[in-house]
Order: sequence, then structure tokens, then C-alpha cells
Amino acid sequence: MSRCWLTGASSGLGAALAQALLEQGHQVALGGRRSQALLPLAERYPGQVLLAEGDIADAAQVAQMAARIEQAWGGLDMAVFNAGTCEYLEPGHFDPALVERVVRTNLLGVSNCLAAALPLLRAGVRPHLVVVGSSVTWLALPRAGAYGASKAAVRYLVESQRIDLAREGIDVTLVSPGFVDTPLTRRNDFPMPQLWSAERAAQHIAKRLPRRPLEINFPSLFTWGLRVLGALPPRLRLALGLRLARHEQD
Repeated sequence: MSRCWLTGASSGLGAALAQALLEQGHQVALGGRRSQALLPLAERYPGQVLLAEGDIADAAQVAQMAARIEQAWGGLDMAVFNAGTCEYLEPGHFDPALVERVVRTNLLGVSNCLAAALPLLRAGVRPHLVVVGSSVTWLALPRAGAYGASKAAVRYLVESQRIDLAREGIDVTLVSPGFVDTPLTRRNDFPMPQLWSAERAAQHIAKRLPRRPLEINFPSLFTWGLRVLGALPPRLRLALGLRLARHEQD
């Protein structure tokens, strides 16, 4: 089975995805900032787990993770970059430091991981790059400017890299989920339609990865709706956003 590097494996979707990949028999390098949260899987799947803890926003730590993987395995067959964060901009209180924090993890963190993983993928067998983005990139939503901007940049980066890497035989999949029940989303103070459990989302992703699709979107009705609404004329999108913003304030 594949040698896989998974980031953000210490909680939420990443932890559930780690479990799903290990159950499929993959060797998985578990990345996360909290090594204690990774130990139970290492104990449960001896011989399959490589601990690669660290902060993806720190390029030096990412390079150390990659060095650990190279030393242990010599290369990678799959990289799944799942780690991310979310903070919301409150109306009337624009916070550039918040934007910087979110972009540093969600965009620059992915960039750090790409730089470290691509040489390992080039040494792998039928290499596959997988990046978790967000369905929010299809429709601007109130307060989500920092998160949405970071994930929109991830989408462009991944789709551009897909073109550049095609000639090298590296397949690229972008995962664009809707709302998933995780410690991060449990802090949200607004309704989350069609909320999926982390386990359901992980199984959905893991089942489809062998097909190497260009994109994995879920839930289908929710993501389809966002794409349709995102294609509306700008003034209609603004009117919709204003209605959602008023609803949040009520």
C-alpha cells in the first residue's frame, strides 16, 4: 500500500482520515502539532505509523518532517495536506493580524508542505497529491473574508500546480468539503446546514482517493447550491450576503 504523509492528523477530519487510511493498510506519516494526540494511532497500528509532528506554518519544522519521512521511507506515494485553521472577521473590527494568522497556516503552510513533499513524491510510485480546501471558495459569506481568501488562494495554487505537475505524472486532487463536525467548527455561532461527522467525511474521501479525481466535493446538494449561488450576478450575491449577515446578527 501507499506511503502517505497526512497533516493535521491530531484532531477532527485529519484524525478520522488517519484512521481510515490506516484501516486501508497504508503507511501513514502523521503530522500534527500535538504529538500526544498521535500516539494512540501509533500504538494501535504498529509498523504502519511514522510520527511527523510539527507546525506547518514553520518552514523549518516542515523540512524536518520531510527529512524524517525520507530517512524512514525514501519517498512518498501520497501526500494529504489537511491541516488548517479558521477565524472570523467581525464587522467594524477589521483585524489584519487575524488575516495574517489564517493565511500563514492555510496558504503558506500548504506552500511549505508542497516544497518539502514534491521531491519525495517524485521518488514515489504513482504519486498523488491531495489538498483539503473548502467549498466556501464558491460564494463569499459574511465574516469569512480571511478564511475564504486563504482557501480561494489554495484552490488557485492547487489547480495551477495540477497543470505544472501533470507532465511529471503527479496526480492532484482538491477536496472541497462543506461543514464537518470538528473542534474548530464547534466554535461556530451560526447554523451549519448538512453538517457531516468527521468520520463520515473521512470515509467519503478515503473511498474516492483511489480513483484520483480532480476534485472531491461534499455534501453534494450543499456544494452544488454554493456553486449555483456563486454564479449569480454580483448584485444578487451582495443581496444574498446581506440577508445572511442580518440573520447572523438577529
